[in-house]
Amino acid sequence: MYINFLYIENHSRDSMFDQFKKNLEGFREGADKDHEDDKPEEGSGGIVEAEKSEDESIETREPEESTPEPEPVEIKQPEPEPVTEPEPASEPGTDIGIKNLMDKRSKLEEAIDYVGLMIKNLKDKRTKLEKDVEDESVDIKNLREKLVKVSEYIDEENEGIRSLTEKRSKVEQAADEVASIVNNLRGKLSSVDNIVNAEGDKIKSFKESKTKT
Repeated sequence: MYINFLYIENHSRDSMFDQFKKNLEGFREGADKDHEDDKPEEGSGGIVEAEKSEDESIETREPEESTPEPEPVEIKQPEPEPVTEPEPASEPGTDIGIKNLMDKRSKLEEAIDYVGLMIKNLKDKRTKLEKDVEDESVDIKNLREKLVKVSEYIDEENEGIRSLTEKRSKVEQAADEVASIVNNLRGKLSSVDNIVNAEGDKIKSFKESKTKT
């Protein structure tokens, strides 16, 4: 910023000096032209008239030339400035730390690029972790559904076993009842058999007694 200010200041001085120089040259050219017009023609007047005209032209020129004379003297003072100042203009830039600022800026840019790369890597890792977590969630969900089905199957099997147990107990009860009936019938049959045997013995003895008589 300081360099730009020096450059603008020097440039403005150069342009101002060039403008005054052009005005001075134009003024001098006009004065020389007036001087040539005031010269007497050969053979038209005497030497005295020529001298008078020269004196008059000098008198008329002196006030005109006296006005711009201090201007170039004042303007010539900054003349070496545009030549000398632009050259060391770069030195103040280094003195005020422009180079250090540029180095710091480049280092900051590198740091920002590095941070951006780290952020990108973190985003990639986060995206990968999210995908892994989502995949694990899907797997766990599938396992949970399978476990629910297994639990339902176990409940069904337990219900089946319970029903079989009830049926078995009923069958055993029926078998016990049948066994008791069979035992009752056997007892009845044995009593009938005893009665039949007794009656047979009676009939046999009756026949034997009858034959003896």
